[in-house]
Amino acid sequence: MRTRLKELRARDGLNQTELAKRAKVSRQTISLIEREEFIPSLLIAVRIAKIFNEPIENIFIFTEEEVE
Repeated sequence: MRTRLKELRARDGLNQTELAKRAKVSRQTISLIEREEFIPSLLIAVRIAKIFNEPIENIFIFTEEEVE
């Protein structure tokens, strides 16, 4: 899974800690998602999508192999 999280944080001027507070997760969770070492739950993905006002699929991008 590829993620645009870091790009969107920069666009909106948020640091990892601020995003984590808004998404109700730890800063470490945000860091792991950005490094593509952790796939967030659907609940976390929805919260993040709402924060950035973006569809989930514009933030978290899966390859065809991952979804087959």
